[in-house]
Amino acid sequence: MNGFGKSDSPIVPTKQPNKVRALAAEAVEGRGLAKGNLIEQNVRRTQGRERMFSARDRVRIAARKDKRLRFTTLFHQVYDIEALRELFFQLKREAAPGVDGVTWRQYGEGLEEHLQDLSSRLRRGAYRAKPVRRAYIPKADGRQRPLGVTALEDKLVQLAVVRVLNAIYEVDFLGFSYGFRPGRGQHNALDALAVGLERKKVGWVLDADIRGFFDAIDHEWMVKFVEHRIADQRVVRHIQKWLKAGVLEDGEIAQSEGGTPQGGSISPLLANIYLHYVLDRWAHQWRRRHASGDMIIVRYADDFIVGFQHKSEAERFWTELRERLAKFRLALHPEKTRLIEFGRYAAANRARRGLGKPETFNFLGFTHVSGKTKKGWFQVRRLTMRKRMRAKLQEIKMELVRRQHDPIPEVGRWLNSVVQGHYQYYGVPLNLQALVLFRDQVKWHWRRVLSRRSHKATLRWGRMIRLAERWLPRPRIYHPYPNERLCVRT
Repeated sequence: MNGFGKSDSPIVPTKQPNKVRALAAEAVEGRGLAKGNLIEQNVRRTQGRERMFSARDRVRIAARKDKRLRFTTLFHQVYDIEALRELFFQLKREAAPGVDGVTWRQYGEGLEEHLQDLSSRLRRGAYRAKPVRRAYIPKADGRQRPLGVTALEDKLVQLAVVRVLNAIYEVDFLGFSYGFRPGRGQHNALDALAVGLERKKVGWVLDADIRGFFDAIDHEWMVKFVEHRIADQRVVRHIQKWLKAGVLEDGEIAQSEGGTPQGGSISPLLANIYLHYVLDRWAHQWRRRHASGDMIIVRYADDFIVGFQHKSEAERFWTELRERLAKFRLALHPEKTRLIEFGRYAAANRARRGLGKPETFNFLGFTHVSGKTKKGWFQVRRLTMRKRMRAKLQEIKMELVRRQHDPIPEVGRWLNSVVQGHYQYYGVPLNLQALVLFRDQVKWHWRRVLSRRSHKATLRWGRMIRLAERWLPRPRIYHPYPNERLCVRT
């Protein structure tokens, strides 16, 4: 195929189950998509879309066919006006503007002229990345999380690059990586983890977190990893531009010596590429070479869980993992990384040693607990993290105070959407009691705020119950059991 060349880059390992000689612990690791479920829609609506989808399909096929192939002609798909127009309408319309102050609606007023000018600058090499505006959002522990607000044109071009690169890297990424990937989400990672813990002989769990990962990414290593697959220097240069664009804070621009700005459209993909070479491929090879017992891995962004059958292997992996990350200027968070006894044999083993119940661990907003079914089989229970629930209730309380004198129907509609969104994420089997508690607490906070609207009397519970029935949806389970969903997708 024209434009493709080979290099001496190492062969990327293919996706395989945890143990080739045994039933896979995480069936999704070696799976293909279910028949008919494409990674991206392939419907040809216009001549331009047909051309672009066909080009990405060819890239995807070539990437799958040859794991050492380096792609030399990709950038023409980035400055294609049809592609830029389509991506523009996928942007969030109410998103905050970047350093240029341009909003989605302002850019759309002269959309065709703007896209023509942007495409021309990309072709001529006259495009310049703008600094990222630094903003802060509160975290659950009360600290502030830095967030980068990207300029609209930068966001648009980054999305175009991401869509092209996804055709390559979705072939390379391993099955236990779930964060920020098309067709995968947090509940897919949670399902894979639960099924792996229940079906494999896991007795120890390493709950790992990389400290300040997005700020610690080394730019030099990042470019080297990208060049393993991308030989089109125009794409590489634009990635370097975004990495070096700097951050605008308090009117001053600070140059970026490392990391990727959280909030940028391309940051999640770059983070996955970095961890693919630093962690995923290494862990996959470590499992095949050193693990004599069962071992499972599930990663979502910089949070990952590794399960082991033997404690000695878990301790060895932990030691070698620290050394591996240090080579690439990363480190495990000392307070958030720990090895605990967890799994189907944990309760019996701890009781034999005179210890208490197995410890729990948190992952993607859920506390994972060792439990049993009614028939006595081991079962992983996933409960809403208390810290997450308290933080969300505090956020609702503060907003209710701000809306104290707004009309009740208006506040009720807002609460309905908030509570419904909470259910849709945390509505997993065996977590109904936590959903009921969340609704009761929201109802209690709402009654307290409504009672302060008048100095005459507090709101009676009879009326509060009627308001709750009218505006607060009843708790329900939205997600199937993990093994049911994996059987459908695998």
